[in-house]
Amino acid sequence: MNNNRKKKRVLLYGFTLLCIVASMLFIQNNFNLYDQPIAEVVTVTLKEKKSIDDATNKDELFYQTLVGKIKNGTQKDQLISLENTYSSSGAFDQHYQVGDELFVSIQSSDNVQLAGTVDGPKRDKYVLAAAWLFILTVLLVGKKNGLFSLISLTINILVLYLALNSYINSERASLLLISSGLAVFFTVTSLLLVNGKNEKTLVAVLATLIGTFSALLIAYIAMWLTAEQGLRYEEMAFITRSPQKVFLASILIGSLGAVMDIAITITSSLYELHDKNNAISLKNLKVSGNEIGKDIMGTMTNVLFFAYVSGGIPMILLYLKNGSTWGYTLSMNLSLELTRALVGSIGIVLTIPISIHTALYFIHKRSTIK
Repeated sequence: MNNNRKKKRVLLYGFTLLCIVASMLFIQNNFNLYDQPIAEVVTVTLKEKKSIDDATNKDELFYQTLVGKIKNGTQKDQLISLENTYSSSGAFDQHYQVGDELFVSIQSSDNVQLAGTVDGPKRDKYVLAAAWLFILTVLLVGKKNGLFSLISLTINILVLYLALNSYINSERASLLLISSGLAVFFTVTSLLLVNGKNEKTLVAVLATLIGTFSALLIAYIAMWLTAEQGLRYEEMAFITRSPQKVFLASILIGSLGAVMDIAITITSSLYELHDKNNAISLKNLKVSGNEIGKDIMGTMTNVLFFAYVSGGIPMILLYLKNGSTWGYTLSMNLSLELTRALVGSIGIVLTIPISIHTALYFIHKRSTIK
C-alpha cells in the first residue's frame, strides 16, 4: 500500500515537473503565435543623460539606442534600430537590457536595417513563472484541497470573464444583478469543491450569502440616507455606466471572499468541536464560536483595510508630492476604498453570529433527529 502511494507520488511529481519544463520551453519559443513583431535586444547604447527639475520634483532622463533581432513574421532574423527614453522614477517607461524581448512597431526599412519604436516588453515567461510558483505553493500546502481550490479559482475566473463580457456587450444588463448571481455561484462552487457536499458546506454557504447581502443592503441604505456625500467617483468617470451601481457591485464581490473565509472557519470549527465531543452543549458551542469569532474578526478586518488602501498608496504619494493637502488627497483617493473596507468589515462582523446560529440550528436539528 505504501509502495503504491510512493509510486503515485513520484509519478505526480514527475508529471508536474514535465509540465513545468514543457510550458517554459513553449513560452520561450512562442514568437510565431503573436501577430505583432517581437525583437530580442542584442546591443544597447546610452546616448544621453539629462536632469529634470521643477518646483517639487527631480528626475533624470536617459536616452538609449537599441538594436534588436526580429523573432517572428516575414522580417524574421532582420535587425531593427530602436530608440528608448526612460527615467529614474520609471513611472511610464522602462530600462531595457541585452536579452530583453520587446514588442515593436516597424516604421521604415532600408537595405541595411529596419527602424521602429518600442511598444512594450514581452512578459509572458515571467507571468508563467509566477503562476507556477503560485500553483506549486498551493499544492504543497493544500494537497488535495489545494488542487480543488485551484480548480475553483479557474472556474470562477472564467465565469467572471464571461459575465463581465456579457455586461459590456449589453446596454440593458444590470451589473448589480449579474454580480449578485456571481456571488451565489462563487460561494456555492468554491465551498462545494473545497469542502464537499455535506451539511457543513450548506451552513457555510447560507452564512456567507446572508452576511454578504446584509452588508450590501446596509451600504445601500447608508448611501441613500447620506445622498452619497463624501464618495468621489472620479476614477469611474470614463466607464459610461452608473458609477453607483458599479461601486455597489464592486462592494459585493470585494467583500465576498472575506465573508466566505469567516463563515467556513467558524462553521468548520463548531462542527469539529461537536464531532469530537457529542456531549458538548449548544451553549458551550456558542461560547466557543464567539471566542473564535473574536480572534479572527480583527485580523480579517485589517486584511480588508490593507488590501484596499494599499492600491491607493502610489496616487497618495503623487498628490502629496505635488502639494495637495492631506484632506483633499485622502478624499480623492481613498473614499471608495475605505468605504469598501468598511462595508466588508460590517459583513465580517455580521457573518460571525450568522454562522454561529446557523451552525447551531443544524447541529441541534441533527441531534434531535438522532
